[in-house]
Amino acid sequence: MKKELTRRQYLDLYYYMRLNRAVEDTMVKLFRQNKIVGGLYSSLGQEAISVGSAYALEKKDWLAPMIRNIGALLVKGVPPRDIFMQHMAKYDSPTKGKDGTSHFGDLDNLHIVSPISMLGDLIPVMTGVAMAGRYLGQKIVTMTWIGDGGSSTGVFHEGLNFAAAQKAPFVLILENNLWAYSTPVGKQVPLKNLADRAKAYGIDSYIVDGNDVVAMYSTAKEAVERARSGEGPILIEAKTFRRLGHAQHDPAEYVPEQMRAYWEAHDPIALYEKYLTSEKLLDAEGKKEIEDKIGGLLAKEREFAENSPMPPAELAEAGVYCTGEDCHKIRAKWERPIAEVTPPKSSVAAVWTVPGFGPGKGSGGADAPIHFGDAPPAVEKGASERKPSAKIAAKVAAKKTVKAAAASASRKARR
Repeated sequence: MKKELTRRQYLDLYYYMRLNRAVEDTMVKLFRQNKIVGGLYSSLGQEAISVGSAYALEKKDWLAPMIRNIGALLVKGVPPRDIFMQHMAKYDSPTKGKDGTSHFGDLDNLHIVSPISMLGDLIPVMTGVAMAGRYLGQKIVTMTWIGDGGSSTGVFHEGLNFAAAQKAPFVLILENNLWAYSTPVGKQVPLKNLADRAKAYGIDSYIVDGNDVVAMYSTAKEAVERARSGEGPILIEAKTFRRLGHAQHDPAEYVPEQMRAYWEAHDPIALYEKYLTSEKLLDAEGKKEIEDKIGGLLAKEREFAENSPMPPAELAEAGVYCTGEDCHKIRAKWERPIAEVTPPKSSVAAVWTVPGFGPGKGSGGADAPIHFGDAPPAVEKGASERKPSAKIAAKVAAKKTVKAAAASASRKARR
């Protein structure tokens, strides 16, 4: 189902894709000037996935990006200077210079969970965030991304099964970019469509052209709405291509030239620009206006980042351990009466009644799920007393007789 967008929304998608690419181009220059201290990972050719899917979320929703989802950070409201400073390990960066890549989040304002290097682990984490939001009555949806290679990890399957069993309001974007580092998909997954993996967990999935930002947005928007309405998690496979190597150090010589040429001809920004022009949503003047806006913004953001100091040496010992109130003051944001999920309204007797047996008493005197012992069945709360059947009563009486006889014989033997 296609979603009709306003002119502003069409141009927003274009702006964020262009900003995504411009931010990464700027970081390549910084990297070559030895101003970036860690690794640098590119999303060249995949901008439509990050931008289109994140644009489908509401402000209150949560996301957890991977290293190639800078576009999602920009859509969520992260300023480019934070991304620059984070990679440059500057003092004014979100982590105060303690991490040289994109491992940062914003739990208070933007609802961003930091990336996790162990691929797949964000799936159970974001499932937990989704469940917490539901418990608090926030009506949120959570979203994260995973690559084709990451979909073969154990935690991908454990996490997706967990989300499915809990019907969590969670959307997973599976970026099938054809290469898990230097391993082609066909060498590690015996499936044509990775979306088929959702079938094992009884959840729905979509397959979308990851280089079509409108299709990406429309699909993600529908998935988000379904998840929010209580239909449970949904997986979206976005078919695309990673046009650069795993990181700056990887020339990706393993990629066939013919494959690279095909996908370069299907650049998501070029395709979208052509569409906007044909629909008279963008002209030369509008394009230049956006380019000037991005150029001016990044010049200021880069200048700020480069002028930010490196962290002082004494900071190294600070913030290693969370010490409570002086570390963070994040509190649960209740959007429903707490009484709904706390006793006595939420109390449920921990008794499992099995037809033919009923509840009983365990050795500790508490309710036991199934009565197999020699104590008579207990009375269930709110129910009339149930007398044991004649057969059960006879067995209990027989056991007591045997025990009494044994005790009597023991006493006589001691005499």
